[in-house]
Amino acid sequence: MRIFILSIVFLSFFSCKKETQSLDKNNLKDSVAVTENISKDTLKTEQSKPGIFNFQTELCENKGYFDENKYTKEELEGTYKLWFQMGGILLNTPSVFNLKGLDEVRKDKDQILSKLDQDFLEKKKTLENLKIVKVPYWENVKKNRIQELMEEYEFRKTEIQAFSNPSVLLNAKFSKGCENFIKALNSNDAQMIEEWRKLRENMSKKNGDPQRILNEFEEHLNSADKKDYAIIDLITFGWGNCTNGNINSIPHDEKMNKQFEDLFIKIDSDCDEP
Repeated sequence: MRIFILSIVFLSFFSCKKETQSLDKNNLKDSVAVTENISKDTLKTEQSKPGIFNFQTELCENKGYFDENKYTKEELEGTYKLWFQMGGILLNTPSVFNLKGLDEVRKDKDQILSKLDQDFLEKKKTLENLKIVKVPYWENVKKNRIQELMEEYEFRKTEIQAFSNPSVLLNAKFSKGCENFIKALNSNDAQMIEEWRKLRENMSKKNGDPQRILNEFEEHLNSADKKDYAIIDLITFGWGNCTNGNINSIPHDEKMNKQFEDLFIKIDSDCDEP
């Protein structure tokens, strides 16, 4: 009888101990689950830090909502300038279409080149110091925009110099496929006029009034200033258009627009009618 009672007591004790262990394990699991939930909630709070960036486009006032854990307003401002304000032609020099323009460029060549140098250095510094979002696409746009600026500077500097001295074109950069114009500008009058005539004929085919283009050529050919007229056409419409087409320019297209819009959680726009 005593043995039987001791056995019951022993089994009861063992059962309690096992139940206690089971409860402890359940409590531990519950504690871990609670901790995990708290951690997840904390992470959600850290990941969501909304900011607002206001910007303008052609017809719209825009309010962009972005995550401040990813970008700063300064980075978005720099990217906006790179996207919207620094595309297209970055440098300006006088265009030459007639004798008056040619005379002015020749007379003011040094001042024009000095201003070009200053504008180039200022814009290059602005681009280099521009703080943008740390996204490979935009970092590549910035790099290519600087390269485009450097090529445009070389082109414009050479063009202005060439109006006074066409021989500078013999060492011009980015002139692949434009050698016929360079050769004509540095040949005798007969060869220059031959290439000039070809250029005018090609220009007439792309013009709404082709006969006017050919009549102008004949008129200028019979002028005492025919060599200067030839220089104007062969540099501005010949070598200039050809070489300018070789400069690597970054297209401001739908892909770029989408890449900018993708920096925001959402964008609210208030637009005028076009």
